[in-house]
Amino acid sequence: MFLLFLRERMAWIMFLVLLIICMDILFYLDFGFSGVSVTYFNIVIISFITIFLIWRYIKETREIKNFLGNLSNASDLLCLEDVHLSPFQKRLMKQILEVYEEKDSFINKSKIQLQEHVDDLLAWVHEVKTPLTAMKLMIEQTNDEKLRKRLESEWVRIHLLLDQQLHHTRLATIEKDNRLEKVILRDVVYKEIREFRSWCLEKGIGFQVEELEQEITTDKKWLAFIVRQILSNAIKYSHENEEVHIYTEINETGHLLLHIKDFGIGINEEDLPRIFQKSYTGTVGRESVQSTGMGLYLAKNAAQKLGILISVKSQVNNGSTFTLQFPQQNEYQKTW
Repeated sequence: MFLLFLRERMAWIMFLVLLIICMDILFYLDFGFSGVSVTYFNIVIISFITIFLIWRYIKETREIKNFLGNLSNASDLLCLEDVHLSPFQKRLMKQILEVYEEKDSFINKSKIQLQEHVDDLLAWVHEVKTPLTAMKLMIEQTNDEKLRKRLESEWVRIHLLLDQQLHHTRLATIEKDNRLEKVILRDVVYKEIREFRSWCLEKGIGFQVEELEQEITTDKKWLAFIVRQILSNAIKYSHENEEVHIYTEINETGHLLLHIKDFGIGINEEDLPRIFQKSYTGTVGRESVQSTGMGLYLAKNAAQKLGILISVKSQVNNGSTFTLQFPQQNEYQKTW
């Protein structure tokens, strides 16, 4: 702190040193000062300067601490006259408070606008769901089998995009939208597979699923969303007439692992570290207009909120295996 104090006043110190040097030169050149002890003069002047610097250091350090203490409570300061500050510090504090109030007002307006945007977006999503439901009923009444399957497949894609947007909007407030409960994996996985039935029939995709009788504690709705995103990728990037394997295991640390494995086109090695980044579509995704780069990003963020770890292993043309590692009971308690 003292070195910082000296550094801040280096210009004044250099001026005083230069002044002493000039006085010494004057004593040397002017014979009128021949009887004056230059050494004694220098010792006295330097002593006074040192005492002055120490006094100013103690005084200004105390004032700065008082100033910083008041600055940390700037939002509670209503009247600067009641605060023990120097005139310069009061002027500085006044300007800081003006900037603080302006910033605070801007943040409040931004929060209001953001909340209004979120509310409008959620309202729009719910409004779009109504015609989608009507379309679903109309598609089911279509007599042309081939046309119905194509329409159902496209309807599923629209439904997934809408679902992504809905959960993207709610992700920021997931803590207010979660409900921890006992969930059987089978119920969640089977429900999501049924949602993709038309798409799977179109591509000839089948599923090999274990019993999945394990029970976990999590938010059922958000877990379903995470599984939905991984399953949609597995179906999208699988070759026709292939299978997706879904199975569980317990790892060496006692965690339950849910594996979703496909045998599709796989993921390039250079893309693996970035597939969970927002809007990243990867090498394969750039070749498909269906890729938005949002599904895995949302799944990763939702999983983190629930204490679930997502990992992936993949090789080009050998498929991908996504793994969900569920936290144990004691880890849930630490999280929530």
